[in-house]
Amino acid sequence: MNIVILAAGQGKRMHSNLPKVLHPVAGKALAQHVIDTARSLSPSKLVVIYGHGGDVVRSTLAADDISWALQEPQLGTGHAVMQAVPALGDSGQTLVLYGDVPLTQASTLKRLLQAGKDGLAILTVELENSTGYGRIVRDAAGKVLRIVEEKDATAAEKTIHEVNTGIMSIPSARLAEWLSKLSNSNAQGEYYLTDIVALAVAEGVPVHTAQPDGEWEVLGVNSKVQLAELERVHQRNIADAMLVGGVRLADPNRIDVRGELAYGRDVSIDVGCVFEGRVELADAVEVGPYCVLKNVKVGAGTRIAAFCHFEDAVIGPDGILGPYARLRPGTELGPEVHVGNFVEIKKSTLGAQSKANHLAYIGDAEIGQRVNVGAGTITCNYDGANKFKTIIEDDAFIGSDSQLVAPVTVGRGATLGAGTTLTKNAPPDSLTVSRAKQVTLTGWVRPQKVKK
Repeated sequence: MNIVILAAGQGKRMHSNLPKVLHPVAGKALAQHVIDTARSLSPSKLVVIYGHGGDVVRSTLAADDISWALQEPQLGTGHAVMQAVPALGDSGQTLVLYGDVPLTQASTLKRLLQAGKDGLAILTVELENSTGYGRIVRDAAGKVLRIVEEKDATAAEKTIHEVNTGIMSIPSARLAEWLSKLSNSNAQGEYYLTDIVALAVAEGVPVHTAQPDGEWEVLGVNSKVQLAELERVHQRNIADAMLVGGVRLADPNRIDVRGELAYGRDVSIDVGCVFEGRVELADAVEVGPYCVLKNVKVGAGTRIAAFCHFEDAVIGPDGILGPYARLRPGTELGPEVHVGNFVEIKKSTLGAQSKANHLAYIGDAEIGQRVNVGAGTITCNYDGANKFKTIIEDDAFIGSDSQLVAPVTVGRGATLGAGTTLTKNAPPDSLTVSRAKQVTLTGWVRPQKVKK
């Protein structure tokens, strides 16, 4: 089986310098959705037709299993498929897909291929308002005769509600011959791929149809309005699947999954959350409103409060995080760790039951178990050229407003007094304080403003 994906269109109505097929839905390019679905069908040949923005399209979608065919100028869908013919095998079927129709399910395409085993098959859909679409014209017995485009349709044909989605399965052995017979004598002056249906009928080749599970599967994108509508359709489909899988969503219309979200039992997600890359939520995880998680693994029973931003982090079980916590790449938190409001952690580990409850920066640090990091603590890890490591051993207590100038180690069970600037290692089981002596000036008068 061959698969040809048409991705050469300019997309003028997008009003964008980015080629239409590279605009994202759920964080992934429109055409990449189509390519991924195509791969799931294990084609012997996968050809992408490119044109407008060709270099960008090729570099963005490049992969070893993709062959490329340039369509220049763009003279219609039939002309586009002509460009792929030299790269195609002539056995089995050739499935034609569109780079701006990203949500067609593999199961639907398998159904189409099955329908077309002994001939040609078209994916059609019934629309209440079929304006703008090519109509499926059938005879009195219900057999497909041809597809007529909107601009070439008669008044009677325009009343037909069954329309062509553009997706079809074509006998590979007949494809080149039929394409060579196409004419551009139509209102658009283009070579329509749909005209091969009439050629197949004329030669007695069976023409079949198949339908998608839902109209949303064949929605295309020609404008930013349609792109936004498609995004919401896709996100709602994802949300519905999560609800069926047992996730509690405060509002299924207010969640965005831009990658892959895996979840256990009794997971709860509040409104406005965004999940990017690969995110794993174990059993009984609670995610508060307006959180962003990208490539994050969260252990069972952990509670994440509102407005947290986590990226490339691993969070242990039974943690309490946020609100307004930030975990940057390389962060690993053990079990029962607390990370509170306005705490930022980067490339650091925190052992079990350690806490940084408020207003702290922890970078390039290794923190043991049961450590308390006081408010206002900063690991000074950067000298303007190089990064240095801070080590805080088990059961240490870091007083508020402390600065730890790396490289430095705080020993097991050590305590840093509030306001300490630590430039040397703090020994274990001891109190280390570094601050100016407190002085009180009696009789001191605060400066007064001079009245004008």
